[in-house]
Amino acid sequence: MDQTILIRPAADADYPAMAGILHALAIAFITPGMAPEAAATFLRENNEAALRAYRAQGHVASVAEIGGVLAGFIAVRPPSHLFHLFVAARWHRHGVARALWQTACAQAAPAAVFTVNASPYAVPAYSALGFRRDGAQQCRNGVTFQPMVRTR
Repeated sequence: MDQTILIRPAADADYPAMAGILHALAIAFITPGMAPEAAATFLRENNEAALRAYRAQGHVASVAEIGGVLAGFIAVRPPSHLFHLFVAARWHRHGVARALWQTACAQAAPAAVFTVNASPYAVPAYSALGFRRDGAQQCRNGVTFQPMVRTR
């Protein structure tokens, strides 16, 4: 099977698969240990309708395809807040996140300072992409995250 990673702008037809990837990863890695109400809110605020609403608010999304299958996606809230970066579990550690990140970087202003609110699970992945912790871990609306920053 061809494992070439194709990165392209997200199309309207991609949003169901994007939401499916996000949901599966959230259930596995983000919502465990959260209060049920907080988990439900997180999932609702990141479902297909929410992803489409973020696009309407100006978030710029790209997707990664491998063999014609959506493997992951990235969304940046302008000018440079990494809002979503999710890669289907089967494609973890295959360079998909890095390829998506490089695309987002190339689309940003040269002097951009990127920020991200990383789930505790994702901190090592963001560290590998050059992000560093920016303050203490936080919890907002029952969601724990680590603010991180990356300069070019």
